[in-house]
Amino acid sequence: MQTVTKPYISDYRVKGSKFLGYLYPATTQEEIDTVLESVKSNHPTASHHCYAYRLNPNELIEFEQDDGEPKGTAGLPILNSLRSSEMINCIIISVRYFGGTKLGKSGLIEAYGNSARLCIQLAELRSIIPISRYRIVYDYPHQGIIDKLKNDFPLIEQNSVYLEKVELGIACPTDVQKRFEKVLESYTHLFDEFEKLDNSYHINQMN
Repeated sequence: MQTVTKPYISDYRVKGSKFLGYLYPATTQEEIDTVLESVKSNHPTASHHCYAYRLNPNELIEFEQDDGEPKGTAGLPILNSLRSSEMINCIIISVRYFGGTKLGKSGLIEAYGNSARLCIQLAELRSIIPISRYRIVYDYPHQGIIDKLKNDFPLIEQNSVYLEKVELGIACPTDVQKRFEKVLESYTHLFDEFEKLDNSYHINQMN
């Protein structure tokens, strides 16, 4: 899966109609609503504001909106562009200014799809990894166990506090989670505290 960490804008034109594509990062419905309100307020005279989004790597939410275009000709092509690029936690809005020539259903599908794909092509994409998070408290002599786990699994250290004991927050990619937890079981009796937290995700800043 992939995402973006900043907005991107594309400009696609066909038969006089202008399609301005906006690709924005978003992780919540509130952020989606804010982005939509902003784009619509910047283009109050546009013919259509069509969009699609995908949220939550762990429990996928998808939505698409044709905004007055014939059903399936606008929101769905945008959504399919997100799907084919495995994009998540983002929204694409394609703002159309009608140019006087009707494009027909197939023309609309192609135009909105191209508008979305152009946004994605312009973007610097980041890998997004579904993870499970854990909290571990242990004595310093057990640091070797933690180091071994880090060597054997692609763990992500999220936070750490070194006082009388070590309090460590780590995350494990969900594709190796079961194997990690099986190995972890043999060590939990050595830890002062062990807690499985929640499922989340990690954005890889270096693709």
